[in-house]
Amino acid sequence: MIKTTANLDEVYKIVNAEHADPFNILGIHSLDDENSLAIRTFLPGAKGVNVIESATDNRYGMNIIDDSGFFEVVIHDRSDFFKYTLEAVYDNGNTLITNDPYSFLPVISDFDLQLFNEGNHHRIYEKMGCHLMTIDGVVGSFFSVWAPCAKRVSVVGNFNQWDGRSHPMRFRGPSGVWELFIPGLEQGELYKFEIKTPHNDLYIKADPYAFYAELRPATASIVYDLDNYTWNDQNWLHERDNSNSFEKPISIYEVHLGSWQRESDEENGFYTYREIADRLVDYVKYMGYTHIELLPVSEHPFDGSWGYQITGYYAATSRYGEPKDFMYLVDKCHQNGIGVIMDWVPAHFPKDGHGLARFDGTALYEHYDMKQGEHPDWGTHIFNFGRLEVKNFLISNAMFWFDKYHIDGLRVDAVASMLYLDYGKKEGEWVPNRWGGKENVDAIEFIRHLNTVVYKYHPGIMMIAEESTSWALITKPPYVGGLGFKYKWNMGWMNDFLRYMSMDSVFRKHHQNLLTFSSMYCCTENFILVLSHDEVVHGKCSMLSKMPGDYWQKFAGLRASYGYLYGHPGKKLLFMGGEFGQFIEWNYKQSLDWHLLDYDMHKKMQDYVRDLNNLYKNEQALHEVDFSYDGFEWIDCKDTEHSIICFMRKGKDWRDSLIFVCNFTPAAHENYRIGAPFDTFYDEIFNSDWEKYGGSNVGNFNGMQADKEGCHEKPYSIRLRIPPLSTIILRPRLK
Repeated sequence: MIKTTANLDEVYKIVNAEHADPFNILGIHSLDDENSLAIRTFLPGAKGVNVIESATDNRYGMNIIDDSGFFEVVIHDRSDFFKYTLEAVYDNGNTLITNDPYSFLPVISDFDLQLFNEGNHHRIYEKMGCHLMTIDGVVGSFFSVWAPCAKRVSVVGNFNQWDGRSHPMRFRGPSGVWELFIPGLEQGELYKFEIKTPHNDLYIKADPYAFYAELRPATASIVYDLDNYTWNDQNWLHERDNSNSFEKPISIYEVHLGSWQRESDEENGFYTYREIADRLVDYVKYMGYTHIELLPVSEHPFDGSWGYQITGYYAATSRYGEPKDFMYLVDKCHQNGIGVIMDWVPAHFPKDGHGLARFDGTALYEHYDMKQGEHPDWGTHIFNFGRLEVKNFLISNAMFWFDKYHIDGLRVDAVASMLYLDYGKKEGEWVPNRWGGKENVDAIEFIRHLNTVVYKYHPGIMMIAEESTSWALITKPPYVGGLGFKYKWNMGWMNDFLRYMSMDSVFRKHHQNLLTFSSMYCCTENFILVLSHDEVVHGKCSMLSKMPGDYWQKFAGLRASYGYLYGHPGKKLLFMGGEFGQFIEWNYKQSLDWHLLDYDMHKKMQDYVRDLNNLYKNEQALHEVDFSYDGFEWIDCKDTEHSIICFMRKGKDWRDSLIFVCNFTPAAHENYRIGAPFDTFYDEIFNSDWEKYGGSNVGNFNGMQADKEGCHEKPYSIRLRIPPLSTIILRPRLK
């Protein structure tokens, strides 16, 4: 080894990839005891290196200090730092000229790091991860990662042969953040972080904040610029943020992008985001839906998780193309008046080696204790909601999807598992909170903080809780003790309703409470009525196959059930395939059975759902007062013998009232009397049994005048023909 001005122990630490602060020795340094500069670099495989001064083109040959590639040059009678490049010659004869990564000052400010450690940097994604940038006129990529317990972190990729010795990062002290600017790296470069753990193990981890990733089974992160897309949805965003969604129609079409339509049934036979956009938007618009809800779009390694086990929280999955292509899909939806909701999973994450699990060799994003840090049923890790940097990671992620992708809402998955420490666990498998209870107080505080933050910046978005317990005040603001969500999936209604509709009609009269019980609580939260993907998999049957009876009765029963759904208070959601009566369960590996639309009954079912959506949007009574009992009134819920219920829906203007009559048996009825609130004429405006929908065409085509005979505690009454397995809708002539 040639004599060097550097500390030999530090040289060996660089050579052996053990140095926690490479900037302390690499780059340009003043020598304390003389008016001189030392420039040092470590370029494994180089046999010679020159320093080229940028302003003068002066060249300084570097001495090799260690045969592994450590070089140094001392420039005497010079104390002013200057810009320079490195010219390296390798054994294969190649020459590389590059700027020295260790000649740049820190990028992330101390204030940013302080906010991150406090959990209050709401857009930390702008600092962490990988960002294309220009520093002092030099173009490159800036990398940063949180790994507080790591001994050393390096950026690795094709650009350095995945050699962790080449680009060790700068440690930003107590913040736990490591950073490095690498000149010359452009969009499309693959990279990961090589992490030396406290136990001297080497982990190769994908970037938790990466904007783009390789298509599975590959797992590398990809350098990507999210700011190269021009949006054209300003009118939509302005309208969204300046309107009240509670009073507007919300009919959601739930979609799994990989199986709505496919190019082929091969493993990667997906359409791209752009191809999907050109098909899906037209279809959703034709069908009359107001929103689409996408199963998780974030990057995930296993198709069979449907996106609910995420390894790339900031990366739109590469299965369907680049991030800008997903932006195109959202943008096109907005330009056509369609909102976009995305499923989001802040409750847990998988144990895949390249992901968040034991990220720096310690339980960084999760808990150490299995009783706190794992879901035994799912085989996943639970986020440590008490750790401020973890909360910041998740809150910033929610902000990211609103900021960068203009998403209109997040349906937050598995909220119940976040609220309860004993969720899915047996006695002895969980740790009580500080007061001995089962409530996860850290998660509760996180949820309240999350909702407070996102609504501060984006008042028109929707935060939707998928929550299946009786936890109170889910959709009430945090200042009154609520969790702050705007909407909650009505899982109780869904379970009761589907249990009822799956029964043979002979037995329904004994279980009418399953239909009527929801009226006791339907206005206690801001509910979305859901018939979701979870109800058409794992042997639960498709919506059509749930219906009892023969072929005709199955379709009639499904039409009647959808009619009841659209009449019940609450916003609406239907999973793809349910709108045309798919027979088989949903299979994420293949396209929906679109060929069924060649058959008359399936096409008529599709027409029926389309007309329901349009009716729902056009009738104020069906959406204007969804979360107050002012918008709902029973006429009769006690006719269990005939399994018939009837009720009113009302708008803010009493003249917008509608009457629903639902018959859940195959028996038709003549002169069936129900109470009527007004002495006027009643028109039948909708009937699920109309022939055009595949029905028997029993109805009240000419309408009827109310009788002055009271019924069902109403001052008037009307006599109806009630079709079999049907929902009919009546409008009083009040205008």
